[in-house]
Amino acid sequence: MKVFTTGQVAKICKVAPRTVSKWFDSGRLKGYRIPGSQDRRIPREYLIKFLKEHGMPLGDLEDEAMAKVLIVAQDQVLIENLRRELPLERSFKVAVAASGFDAGIQAESFHPDCIIVDFSIGRTEALQICQNLRRNAEFAEVTLIALLPDDGSAVSFDRSAINETFKKPFDAALLAERLRTLIGAKKELV
Repeated sequence: MKVFTTGQVAKICKVAPRTVSKWFDSGRLKGYRIPGSQDRRIPREYLIKFLKEHGMPLGDLEDEAMAKVLIVAQDQVLIENLRRELPLERSFKVAVAASGFDAGIQAESFHPDCIIVDFSIGRTEALQICQNLRRNAEFAEVTLIALLPDDGSAVSFDRSAINETFKKPFDAALLAERLRTLIGAKKELV
């Protein structure tokens, strides 16, 4: 568990250390005092919670505190359902790509923890996206989820590049909960 001094918190929040001490002493910012001294320590999860509650930017903590999800799809209803289930206030940051080319550009700049690929964009293109991502060592740890259409046809392909599959239609809340589990195992989501 990472902890911060009042001085470190002051730098993150861009305020004076005395301000952080006041937040701590008033009980708004949770933490503890080191036994036998007056020094305060603020655990990372309390700091992130405080910053979110007060609408303050997370700054350098954002990469650790947010689960970044890239959705590769063209179905606007699907995208909106997933956005609704993966809100920013619950530690999710969502980006959307409509094609393989767009997915590559977004993956490079966004650095997602998870990529959801809707196979409705075309099975060949969706498979190509998954395989290209797996070939790139930068994305070796990224969780890949395939959304397979339920069109009655048997979908057979090499699933070694994909971590999980969901058959459409599916419950977006269930997928969101699965993402919390998968990404939460890698990151300390607050």
